[in-house]
Amino acid sequence: MPIYQLIPEIVFPPVDHAEEDGLLAVGGDLSPERVLYGLNIGIFPWFDECDQFLWWAPDPRFVIFPEKAKISKSLKKSYQKFEMQINKDFISVINKCSTVFRKNQDGTWITQGMKNTYTILYEYGYGMSFETYFEGKLVGGLYGVRLGQIFIVESMFSEVSDASKSAYFHLIKYCLDNDIKLIDCQFHTNHLESLGGEYISRKEYSDYLAKFAKIERFEI
Repeated sequence: MPIYQLIPEIVFPPVDHAEEDGLLAVGGDLSPERVLYGLNIGIFPWFDECDQFLWWAPDPRFVIFPEKAKISKSLKKSYQKFEMQINKDFISVINKCSTVFRKNQDGTWITQGMKNTYTILYEYGYGMSFETYFEGKLVGGLYGVRLGQIFIVESMFSEVSDASKSAYFHLIKYCLDNDIKLIDCQFHTNHLESLGGEYISRKEYSDYLAKFAKIERFEI
């Protein structure tokens, strides 16, 4: 399959035209409207070492179904020692996520432009942060985007043991309480597998988006 070069108009090629590694297109911009539209059809932005905008639609997709999540006794115990918040300090969460060292990555994919875009999505009610505090200090958390009954996790950080897992646990509880059907983790990690993460096909994921990501407009 060819790698598509995006044009100024907010359009994407079909997700099943992605490369084997999930890369679908390059270019375009990081406008909130483009990012939101992409997420709504199963495409998310990333960067390469040359700071190009890369757009991905991997197959399979790693997800957590909230009702099938696995929460260990030890995590439940750790969770109790933290104070959990939602959307108390979105900007600090995304800033801390941007400083986390990732294996096999030079620098961070969470650029200032990415921060600006997701902060706007937060201001318009799409972006959310789940935060873990210990003795009044923010020590872990994650941020992502809620699209109707789908939640897409973008990144997480942890400064003490089980802080990011506790944020995920809090997200799972939130999803169960708010009838969110699926948490999109995008990629596999052992951390997420331990919480009950599993693979589904890109086609299955697209079907979930079509049914449950109830976004009627993309103008911000």
